[in-house]
Order: sequence, then structure tokens, then C-alpha cells
Amino acid sequence: MTTASTAVSLPFRENRFLQLLCFGAFLAFAAAAYHPDAVFDWALENGLVFFSIPVLIFTYRRFTFSDLSYLLIFVFLCLHEFGAHYKYSDVPLGEWMKPLLHTKRNDYDRVAHFSFGLLLAYPMREIAMRSLGVRGRWLYYLPVECTLALSAIYEILEALMANILTPERGEEFVGMQGDMWDSQEDMFMAALGSIVAVLIIAAIVRRRRARAAERAAVYAAVSK
Repeated sequence: MTTASTAVSLPFRENRFLQLLCFGAFLAFAAAAYHPDAVFDWALENGLVFFSIPVLIFTYRRFTFSDLSYLLIFVFLCLHEFGAHYKYSDVPLGEWMKPLLHTKRNDYDRVAHFSFGLLLAYPMREIAMRSLGVRGRWLYYLPVECTLALSAIYEILEALMANILTPERGEEFVGMQGDMWDSQEDMFMAALGSIVAVLIIAAIVRRRRARAAERAAVYAAVSK
């Protein structure tokens, strides 16, 4: 599996791993679209998906993500489609979590926002590394900032849609569940997920550099 530092640009017809992920994504999307709890809410929840997937398709030749990034994007898409099918405020997994978290609200939306930061921080870092030429500590700072910025944009769009829709439709789409700090908490969970992601990445990078230094030291000792 390729990573940000080993990614190669392959024609789609030769990228078997991505073809497999695309097939899996199609199945996840089809399953979510089959008799969702609320068709209108499902369509609204997938508005950004309808925009993002074509962008990934049309920019594939100019920027091909690594296998790892595509896998993380796929996992997040599956989590999102699961929530969109049931409505985020009524997802069965969230209902199962209520007694565990000692809460009265369905917290699956919190899981999704946390996953957004956790799973998409690496693709954001890859864009910064390969397309923008970012190096050093900025590779760990920018994914967190981008996660916060995208989360804020999403919450603003969500608020705008809630104002356009009827109160009932708006409540279903926003899914505040009586929490007046819902938007802020969603953004916090996304930021927290991205922080966890960059900490994991930093730990892996340090470990790889330490191993490389050890090998170089051994090689130098043997060469003498």
C-alpha cells in the first residue's frame, strides 16, 4: 500500500486497489440509498458527497492520492453513508451507545465528526506535502487548521439550509437534538480527531527516522 511519500500516479485502469475501493464505495452508497429513513434528509446529507466525488474523479490525473489516503476516504464515506441512511439523530449504533455514554442524545454524529478529522487529516497532509511542497511542523499544523476551517464551513452551510427549510426539515437535517452547542461540539470533535491523527503520524515518522538512523549507524560501523 502506497503512502504520501511513496505515492505513484497510475492510470485508473491499472490501479486495482482504487478500483476495488470504488466498487466498495458504490455498494455503500447504493445500500444507503435503498429505502433510507428520510429520502429528503438523505439527499441533503449527501450534498457534499455529490460535489466531492466528481472533484476527485476530474482531478485524478493531476493529483493521485496514495492508497492509504484513498482507503481513509473510503472508510469515512462508509461511516457517513451509514449515518445518512438512518438520519444521524436516529442511527441504531448511536442508540446502542446511549447507556454506555450515559446520555439522552444519539451521539453518532459526534463519531462522524471525530472520524472526519481522524481519517481525513492524512489526505489533507498529503496534499500539503506533495502539491504545496509544505515541510516540517507545518505538515502537522495545517491538517488541524484545515479540519477546523472545513468544519466551520460545513456548520455555516448547515445553518443556512436550516433557515431555508421548514422548522421540521431543518431540525431533521441539523440534528441538534436539543443541544444549543451542537455546532461547536461537532467542530471540537473534528479538531480532536485531526489532532489524534497528526500525533499518530508524528509518532510513526519519528519511529521510522529512528530506525533509519540505526541502520545508517550500523552500516557506517560495518563499513569501517
